[in-house]
Amino acid sequence: MRPPKPASRPDKVSLWRYMRLFRQDLLSAQPQRLYRAWMAEFRTPFFRSFLINQPELIRTVLKDRPDAFPKSSRISEGLRPLLGRSVFLTNGAVWKQQRRIIDPAFEGGRLKDTFPAMVDAAQACVDRLEVRVGQDVECEEITSHVAADVIFRTLFSVPIEHEVAAQVFEKFRIYQREQPLLNLAAFVPLPKWGPRLHSRKTRQTARQIRALISQLTLDRAAAIKNGTAPDDLATKIMTTNDPETGKCFDAQDMVDQVAIFFLAGHETSASALAWALYLLALYPDWQDKLSEEAQALDTPEFSAMSQLRLSRDVFREALRLYPPVPMMVREASCPEKFRDRDIPQKSQIVVSPWHLHRHERLWDRPDEFDPGRWATENGKAFQRDAYIPFSAGPRVCTGAGFAMVEGPLILSMLLRRYRFETIEGKTPVPVAHLTVRSKDGIWLRLVER
Repeated sequence: MRPPKPASRPDKVSLWRYMRLFRQDLLSAQPQRLYRAWMAEFRTPFFRSFLINQPELIRTVLKDRPDAFPKSSRISEGLRPLLGRSVFLTNGAVWKQQRRIIDPAFEGGRLKDTFPAMVDAAQACVDRLEVRVGQDVECEEITSHVAADVIFRTLFSVPIEHEVAAQVFEKFRIYQREQPLLNLAAFVPLPKWGPRLHSRKTRQTARQIRALISQLTLDRAAAIKNGTAPDDLATKIMTTNDPETGKCFDAQDMVDQVAIFFLAGHETSASALAWALYLLALYPDWQDKLSEEAQALDTPEFSAMSQLRLSRDVFREALRLYPPVPMMVREASCPEKFRDRDIPQKSQIVVSPWHLHRHERLWDRPDEFDPGRWATENGKAFQRDAYIPFSAGPRVCTGAGFAMVEGPLILSMLLRRYRFETIEGKTPVPVAHLTVRSKDGIWLRLVER
């Protein structure tokens, strides 16, 4: 049985029909030919869009000439009420300054420092599930909880049970369900002063989340001033000066950045972990292998991560089949020529990890779950330019290394204690709103190991 994949739309549909499909689900709104095409063009009365799958073109856009292809504002319009001027949405000098301040907090040595907090969050998840043994459980709920717990423990040194952290978690779940990724500005070029037509509930929830984050950051700023702040990621970021300008983030900047840390670190990790659990339930032999390997965590020290090779490959394969961020949109800052085709200035350049990771001309058995592929020549050959769950080049996700410790660790700790089994008639259907989730959740049966 192959892992579930959404059906594709007919090759040609009207713009109105495409907008309706896009609103329902970004993945099934795309035609089947994108799984084979090196490049495809999509035209609207307002702009032209080019989806690229050819590794050489992706390398040009993301790695070789990233400044010529800044992040497009179209898709990000739906996220601005929450993310403001976060590093996820900015370009140019502003983005580079933000990265100079943020990146030091996620350098290699910091991963070891945050590892105990990750272990505590994973163990808390294992303990919470004890009373649900023998029941059908919704895995996205479970992974959302533990991923949020990791973020709050590593960022602010508080568990999810902390009152403010719990409120942020709940409000963010509401925001995600509002599907704010699609905004009128994704299709119609509006002036900067024009209304963005976000729903009232989306704007209200974003304000509530930002107010709660403001409370956390103001409390931390006071602790830093008093010399009582813990040595966690928030303290590191808030006390780092830009080496070029000497400036650091002010309170408003920090709220923007914490919002994207939560989106990138919580929402994407929760998505990948939930799909990984489903894949392991679908292929129980791999689940047994990971459970045996997880005995390395009998002494949960950072050095044990080097022994979780199978868990890392399973998590990597889950990210290939179900990349949390299914599409990235850039904009051509000047006229280009790709594959002998003229690309007008201001065209949208779409890089789709969803289609790239399942491309029929790149991957052996692209729709099949095979963690062993990463040891094959095919897996090694395309890992650099055709596998980009964290993007690539200068804009690669700052927390990529963080995620590749967090994911295998949580999977291993869960599988040391429990088995996850599929439920007849409960096959998840992938859809993409903020991230790739399941239409009606991912339901599995939890069994004591």
